[in-house]
Amino acid sequence: MAATLGSTVLGFGREVVSARYYGTQWQMDTFLAAAVVPTILFGVFNGALISALVPTFSEYLTHGHEKEAWSLANTVINGLFIVLAACAVLGYVFAPWFVPVIAHGFPAPQMGVAIHMTRWLMPSIIAVSLSGVFTAILNAHHRFRSAALTGVAVNVVTITTVLLLNHRLGIFALVLGTSLGLIAQMLVQIPAILLTGKYRFTLNVRHPGLRGIASVLGPIVVGSAAGQTALFFDRYFASTLTPGYIAGMNYATKLVNFPQQIFAAAIATVIFPLLAAEFAKSNRAGVGQSVVIGLRLVNFIIIPSVCALIVLARPIVQTLFERGSFGPTATDLCAGLLPFAAIGLIALAANVVLTRVCFACNETNWAVVVSVVAVAINVVLSLAWLPTLGARGLLLANSLSQIFQAVLLTTIVVRIVRGVSWMTLVVSVAKILVASAVMVGTLHWIQALGVQPSHAFASRAWFLFGQIAIGALVFLAVARMLNVEEIPLVVRLMLEKFAKNIPSAPDNREAPIA
Repeated sequence: MAATLGSTVLGFGREVVSARYYGTQWQMDTFLAAAVVPTILFGVFNGALISALVPTFSEYLTHGHEKEAWSLANTVINGLFIVLAACAVLGYVFAPWFVPVIAHGFPAPQMGVAIHMTRWLMPSIIAVSLSGVFTAILNAHHRFRSAALTGVAVNVVTITTVLLLNHRLGIFALVLGTSLGLIAQMLVQIPAILLTGKYRFTLNVRHPGLRGIASVLGPIVVGSAAGQTALFFDRYFASTLTPGYIAGMNYATKLVNFPQQIFAAAIATVIFPLLAAEFAKSNRAGVGQSVVIGLRLVNFIIIPSVCALIVLARPIVQTLFERGSFGPTATDLCAGLLPFAAIGLIALAANVVLTRVCFACNETNWAVVVSVVAVAINVVLSLAWLPTLGARGLLLANSLSQIFQAVLLTTIVVRIVRGVSWMTLVVSVAKILVASAVMVGTLHWIQALGVQPSHAFASRAWFLFGQIAIGALVFLAVARMLNVEEIPLVVRLMLEKFAKNIPSAPDNREAPIA
């Protein structure tokens, strides 16, 4: 629990440090464009490898075939290292060809810097992917501490490097810190791997377990890649906008994803084994009940979070980021983008639960198809809105594509699950919306009083905390009056997650890059 919380807080601290030194300057835009390749690889490999390798590896262990299990693990580790080392070399050599595709709107001098940054980041793709394999192996052995520390390692190393070397390297301190941080997240898991005493530098390409991994890995990689493709198109389209918008979109997205990373992923992780167990017993009614519980809990947390993010957009951005290179202009930019990013958060969190239902009920292929369709919708909407709405249009396209994805996943869940009490869910959402509306009215009333904190961070932070605390108390009070049942359920399930050492869902972890 401490490692997970520390990773989340430090990840946010990394954004605060980046904003302090680089703000929304063109250099930050350039770094985010250069980081697209390792970020996408993290999203694809970390979740996909864990999802595919853990069941196969665990099956060998369950049947007492530990030697075969480690032969498979060693083959995956060593084979992946060889392949990715070659990819890193090719990426370094061919960076002048593929970086202009990602950042096609950059002028020539900025493009040269982006290529240089990309070359600095190329070795990190080895660490990113091997870290996912190590996590999968350790999870199969029910060892979660080292994997939980990866987020702490990458963020501590990145922040420290920026603080120590920014005055000498400028934005390249962030590039170097990111590369070293990604290597550090791999290194913190190596002692746990070596302590097993089973690692060998062997390569058995005829191992039968590879076929099992390949059969599972294919759809998951496609689905993960489809989701990560949205990032590519965001940076691709945003590179044509005024400098600063790529960075602004990044800060807004990180703020919006914060509640989803902490709560929605945790809830989905807790209910996943419940869903799988009920489906294995052919208890469709039990699956339906778990689906409703998961969506109710997500809505209870995310709906008021979205309302608060929209109403308090400016004070949140101002308090967290406005210092150093991040001035009032950058605050205006990010605060203006935040509501457009927040609109889709409810659907994004619901998709985490709905995707878990599809996986638990062996409907992986349909979940992948839906991911691909959502990306296509995102691209079409981005093309339509980019000329008139700019970065706001890109974020709005992201949000609406998430909503479309939630609708499509819901139709799949309706088809495969019986006994879902949709009326119970509708009544729950209605009550939460009423409580959120009262909270929004209270926050607007506080803002109408005209009280303004001083420019000191402590004053701004205290005033923001006061608004959030009052809003939360009003929401909970109204929810209590309306007899919203999710309040004790949220507390119980969150405690259950940590009490049972259930790891966070790997494919919902934030990419520790950009």
